[in-house]
Amino acid sequence: MVLNIATIKLDLTPAFRTYIERRLLPLEALIKRFDPEGEAELRVEVERTTRHHRHGEVYLASATLRLPKQVLRAEETDEEPHAAVDAVRDTLRREIRKYKTKFAERRR
Repeated sequence: MVLNIATIKLDLTPAFRTYIERRLLPLEALIKRFDPEGEAELRVEVERTTRHHRHGEVYLASATLRLPKQVLRAEETDEEPHAAVDAVRDTLRREIRKYKTKFAERRR
């Protein structure tokens, strides 16, 4: 799985990059059955929605996972960028499980 990380209105520090990789790369184990060649692409964008707001859900994390014959998308907002990445991971995990059940039903 190829992981592309982009940030908007936010600095991507090496520590934050490793945090995102550590949280999202284990999803590769869930999609190995659908992507044996490792061609799946996961694009992650983390952005600060506004510069002038200081409180509230100002961080947006979105992830797009391109699988064979399907594109899965997750988008979450939170007060902290790390929490937004964790929420996206959970949402994407649920989407992958839905895809797995649909895939299994089609093969029967």
